[in-house]
Amino acid sequence: MNEQIFLETLTERRLLAIVRGTDADAALRTVITLAEGGVEFIEVSLVTPDALRVIRDAREALGESAGLGAGTVVSAADARAAADAGASYLVTPAVSEAVRTGRDLGLPVLAGALTPTEAVTALGEGATAVKLFPASLGGVRHLRALRDPFPHIPFVPVGGVGVAEARDYLAAGAVAVGVGSPLVGDAAAGGSLDALRERIKSFLGAL
Repeated sequence: MNEQIFLETLTERRLLAIVRGTDADAALRTVITLAEGGVEFIEVSLVTPDALRVIRDAREALGESAGLGAGTVVSAADARAAADAGASYLVTPAVSEAVRTGRDLGLPVLAGALTPTEAVTALGEGATAVKLFPASLGGVRHLRALRDPFPHIPFVPVGGVGVAEARDYLAAGAVAVGVGSPLVGDAAAGGSLDALRERIKSFLGAL
């Protein structure tokens, strides 16, 4: 997936699910359930035990066209390992060497940034979009303030984004939102997949 298609499709779908779990098998089941429920973009955080295996197995199960990425990518080694495992895009918590490495690998990158300087630096390093993180610190007002001088930067707020917040961020100009526990809940730790399916319906219906 090239950068243009990635950004266009993410803007259309509006939702990036973040899977961060304590059990690899449960995380894999969560990824599959999210995909089956209609969530097109799913990020597997590298802090999940055996995350690279989760990505490899999910890629095999979902096929090459699935919007499966790796999150919490903090180093060049992380970026290369995630690409080898089958991630089609990378998500970083900060502007780090992983951003440039991802670009060099030909992968779209959502680079974590909070301040104006970080956002501009992220794009300068080759990020496809800016992951506004942690978005909960400044909320929608912070996104609006950043968009005033930087209307060209595609922002994806992440951190503390529930259904109501997601609507507000999108109305304020975010291209999409990244959602972890409000959507995934405890599914990636072995919790109910039926409850996850209901949350998927709520989020997709709201967005």
